Parts: sequence; structure tokens; C-alpha cells
Amino acid sequence: MAEGSGEVSLAEVETSFRKFAVHGDTKATGKEMNGKNFVKLCKDSKVIDGKNVTSTDVDIVFSKVKAKTARVITFEQFTQAMSELAPKRFKGKSQEEAVQLLYGLIAGQGPANIGVTKVAKAAAVDRLTDSSKYTGSHKERFDGSGKGKGRAGREDIPDTSGYVSAYKGQDTFDDKVKENE
Repeated sequence: MAEGSGEVSLAEVETSFRKFAVHGDTKATGKEMNGKNFVKLCKDSKVIDGKNVTSTDVDIVFSKVKAKTARVITFEQFTQAMSELAPKRFKGKSQEEAVQLLYGLIAGQGPANIGVTKVAKAAAVDRLTDSSKYTGSHKERFDGSGKGKGRAGREDIPDTSGYVSAYKGQDTFDDKVKENE
């Protein structure tokens, strides 16, 4: 391949490999990648396009290049996997050209997972947690500002004053006694 033809250095690809290799695994060193992160790398860097390359293809290639008993692949095995996937992803290109194009997709990529949960939460959860829309007994658990009342809102705290619940003249006994003296 001619120099300066947009060739991606393996170092850049390896940097991406390491980023994905440690993704979601606190014990990972970045030298080996498990199948889950391999699929994630392929999805996030658009190696999986849903037409020519599917996640099943990626799984099969992963199983093919890893050592029989291993559950992870090294960067070297990763490059083998890429050379298997490249002709599938870029049909009609030469092997080398296809691999370069594939590396072009991967270089500079990192796991795309920042803020994923925030997007999912938005409208549905806000609607469900808006206490102003609560009715019935649930409404009793929040004050006007929407702040929970804690135990007072959850439990029926018994009135132990000795008066019947609907009695209007509560705490007027002493006044009546004084009147009659």
C-alpha cells in the first residue's frame, strides 16, 4: 500500500482496543478483551452494520480466533479477527484495503456509554415520579411542594387523645368546667 493513503497506525487501533478491553471490568488490564466488549467495540465503531456484518458474525469470529479454553482474546488475535471481518464488511475491496478501512472505523473510538442512562430516564420516569399527579392515599404521602412526608405520610398515626375522631369540641373540656364553677 502506498504511503500517505490514509493508513491508520496499529497503535491507534490498539489504543481503542485497550479502551474497550477495560470497559466495565475493574480487573481488566487492557491486554485482553472478552466477547461482550468485542461485540461492543464492533457495534460502537460501526463494524457491525446489520447487513454484511451482524453480531452473530462477530461472535463466530471471536470464537474462531480465541484460544480453545480462553474466554478472552489478545490484541494479536483481535487483528486476526479484524482481517476475517474486513472482507465481509467491505465487499469488493482487497483484503489489505478492507482491513485498513475497518481500522479506520475503530481508531480513536472509545466505549460510548456516557450519559446513556440519562436519555432512557427522561419523560416516562418524570411522569411517574411527579407527586402532583398522585391521587387517593398516595397523595397523602407528599406535602404541597412534592416533598415526601416520611413516616407521617405512610402510617396512620392513631389519635390517642380520647376524643371521638369527628368530635368538634376537642380540648374544650377545661373551659366548660371553669364556666360551671
